[in-house]
Amino acid sequence: MNTMRGPAAGPDVSVVVIAYNDAARLPTAVRSVLEQTLHGVEAVVVDDCSTDGTYETARALAAEHPGRVRVFRLPENSGGCGAPRNRGIAEARGSFVMFLDSDDELERNACRNLLEAAERTEADLVSGLCVRVHVANRHGKKVEWYPWLYRHSQVLESIGELPDLLVFDTLSTNKCYRRDFLLERDLRFPVGIHYEDLLFSARAYLAARRIALIPNRVYFWNVVENGDAAARSISNRRHEIANFAHRMEIHRRIDELLEQQRLSDLKFHKDVKFLKHDLVLHLRDLPLLDAEYRRRFAELAAGYLDGVDPSAYAAAEPVHAICAYLLRKQDWDNLLPAADTLANRAKLSSPLVERNGRVYWCAEHLDDPEGRAVLDVTDAGYHTGPLERLFLRNRLTSYGDDGRGTLRLAGNVVNPLGRIARSARLRGRLEFRPRRKGLRTVHCFPLTALRWGDRYLEWEAAAGLTHGLRPLGVIDAVWDVRLVLDVDGTRLRTRISVDGVDLDGARSLPVRPRLTRLVADHLLPEVSRRGHLAFRLVAEGAVASRATRSIGGLVTGRPGSLAKRGLRGARQVRRRMNSGPTKIGVYHRLFCRLPVRPGLIVFESHLGKQYSDSPRAVYEELRHLGVPFEGVWSYAGRSADGFPRDAVLVRRWGWRYLLALARADFWIDNQGFPLKLAKRSRTTYIQTWHGSALKRMGFDEPRLRMMTRPAQEAHQRVLDRFDHFLVRSEHDVRTLAAAFRLRSGVPVRTGYPRNDPLVAERRREELTGARSRGPLAAELGIEDDRMVLLYAPTFRADASGKVRNFEPGFDLEAFARRFGDRITLLVRAHYLNRVVLPPGLRGKVVDVTSQHDVTPLLALADGLITDYSSLMFDYALLDRPMIFFAHDYDAYAGESRGTYFDLRLKAPGPVAETEEELFAAVADLKSAGPVYAEARQRFVAEFGEYDRGDAARRVVELIALKRGTAPGGPA
Repeated sequence: MNTMRGPAAGPDVSVVVIAYNDAARLPTAVRSVLEQTLHGVEAVVVDDCSTDGTYETARALAAEHPGRVRVFRLPENSGGCGAPRNRGIAEARGSFVMFLDSDDELERNACRNLLEAAERTEADLVSGLCVRVHVANRHGKKVEWYPWLYRHSQVLESIGELPDLLVFDTLSTNKCYRRDFLLERDLRFPVGIHYEDLLFSARAYLAARRIALIPNRVYFWNVVENGDAAARSISNRRHEIANFAHRMEIHRRIDELLEQQRLSDLKFHKDVKFLKHDLVLHLRDLPLLDAEYRRRFAELAAGYLDGVDPSAYAAAEPVHAICAYLLRKQDWDNLLPAADTLANRAKLSSPLVERNGRVYWCAEHLDDPEGRAVLDVTDAGYHTGPLERLFLRNRLTSYGDDGRGTLRLAGNVVNPLGRIARSARLRGRLEFRPRRKGLRTVHCFPLTALRWGDRYLEWEAAAGLTHGLRPLGVIDAVWDVRLVLDVDGTRLRTRISVDGVDLDGARSLPVRPRLTRLVADHLLPEVSRRGHLAFRLVAEGAVASRATRSIGGLVTGRPGSLAKRGLRGARQVRRRMNSGPTKIGVYHRLFCRLPVRPGLIVFESHLGKQYSDSPRAVYEELRHLGVPFEGVWSYAGRSADGFPRDAVLVRRWGWRYLLALARADFWIDNQGFPLKLAKRSRTTYIQTWHGSALKRMGFDEPRLRMMTRPAQEAHQRVLDRFDHFLVRSEHDVRTLAAAFRLRSGVPVRTGYPRNDPLVAERRREELTGARSRGPLAAELGIEDDRMVLLYAPTFRADASGKVRNFEPGFDLEAFARRFGDRITLLVRAHYLNRVVLPPGLRGKVVDVTSQHDVTPLLALADGLITDYSSLMFDYALLDRPMIFFAHDYDAYAGESRGTYFDLRLKAPGPVAETEEELFAAVADLKSAGPVYAEARQRFVAEFGEYDRGDAARRVVELIALKRGTAPGGPA
């Protein structure tokens, strides 16, 4: 590449800079061109007939940089970006062309990186990473534009190799085009219409003989979201109906282009993106806009949506498909709440309806097969999740004040599927909280009425803001309103959505800030960006207005800057103090210098997610034997529900957790304490592990063997923390111990403490000849005459290691129809998965995933259905029937990790590969018991030979031996 071309040769790259009434920002944009590390770059400035000093500013830049800045002006304003960019293409002298808007900037190495890629790959079009810079954001927010497209360099011979590029990256400005390519293919921007980038980029992608992508940042897109509407970019002025009309027209033209070239696959991907992105941008504003806008919006969208590929609805997220479908039907009563969910993704904005065992967004349109499919939200789990974790829509129905400072509000709260029963004890209040973080002031006003409606809870409140709300002033300028409901002791918090009440004419209410009325004297209602009711402190009186202007000067001047800098500094210090690197550093440099506390034992199960497994069994055995010790359990998540209250509970990765680990006498867990925390030499680490291995582990995995030597050594140091590693068979010694490269003497042949109750249960059955189900059956509502099967599959992961969503592998509803009259199926997913069962399965299929400890479930079950879960080795100890549903065995075993043995050859029960085979095995379960009895004995002998029922006691003896005491003796 020649970066030092002479004037006669012309520049390498022409950057077309378009501008309209942007004299203030144009020099910055042009400067980003002139300061490129590639020398052969020119700026071609095209002014769209500005009415301010933009053209004069451009000419001054040209005079200052002759030959490097050239300026052109359109004879009349075009109203868009297409015409000035087309003029720039015509005037460009470079071999390559780029586009830059006057309010944006190029990254300093953009031209060099793009040009090098173009010349190296001979591509017609090279694209790099764009970064959205949120100008008004005080934290300097920057967001990379679809970064997954630019993780590494790649060359495409056709856009069909990467449809997402055409679908998502529709910008023209983060790209470099071969000028001859633009001219030969007559690539120009459409004129007189917005969103011209979408059509131009689609045409360019389809026409390019080769496309190159580079992972470098090349373009900074400066986004102004909170400014005056006239100052915002065209793409951010979505409240204008003409804006939406232009978007629809551009999409129609792209569809015609794809249809002409018979690219139906690309059309499908584009339709999915339209439902997930383009339509959503406008839909989420609908609740705040008037009826006339909505009518025009529906007219423009309806015809286009009829042409969307029907399969795109299934590929989009449920709420996107629901909104698009309801828009087609012009069902505003159900669409507007759904649009509220678009703006607040966690919000449940519909009361829902249950039909034939499924949950739907609304009752309307269920006679339409398409509507029934789109509106089905069963898998969202609204009917199963804890009520207090649901973000329920709370719609404002009336707003007014009495003229003396008392606000009167009324609204209704969604009651999904009637889950808030009429028998519930209800109380409620309004909370006014300052929006600024760090301020804990809360002003509360009790509800004056709270009653059940048809599908909603209806409420009324009177809030005396003039006398009851005392803001500080200045720093608590914005106040958010929440309705807090107490339902039988469960607290629900909701925001108040404003979509049916016009606040434009609402009066402000006088208030008395604690910093006197000089800083503000009224509260004015407003609607937040997400459509919720809020209030802002304003100055309306003459004195307050003057004082506010003076305070504003201080805030924006040097004293205010110093104060803000100090506040930001304090926040940064707090963030750094709670960051991972800081905690790791404090753990090693400070906490690990403190003395170890004899008898302090830290327990953890499955990374703190459960109180379960062998750590639980050891903990309870210590308690049972009266061994004096100090027990600490770690928990992950919001609460420690289900963990023992007689232990010290610490949140995983919290400061108390780190301090406990640093001072512990023993670590006991079944998976692994944080990898970056070294174990002190005086601390004994007992690793109970969580199952025998079918799938290859540790250094038997190709992924680990392919690591660099330093990475392998770092991983080995983590494994070397184990002082004792419990095994239950010589299979574990040959596989797990060898794969983890454990030192001689580390494996301890005790069996698993979690399995002691299973061994004991089997012995009781042999002695008495009878089964005892225990209290769990009654807790789950299982009748005595019903057979209980436990379905416990392991998780699945994709090629990157990301855990996939739970899929049962067979039709649970079909299972219930066939066996539900006599069998209760318990579904226990892996702890990394979440299960959602349709309500129609109640009493026939029960989700028991939330049960921390699986051992009581194994003891309860008359039979086990599993796939490749290590629970097979535990359940075999009970000598009960097992069915192995290996519907994807080849894919599972054939992944990069592989397996230690072929399950199909050693399975102590029938192996089913299809749903029909599974159901046949279930129907024949009783006869399968005796048939596979000998195989189960061989299975236990090979994989559970050390599970003898005394593992927990032997671990306690090991602890006592380390401490120099006897079980039950003094510390």
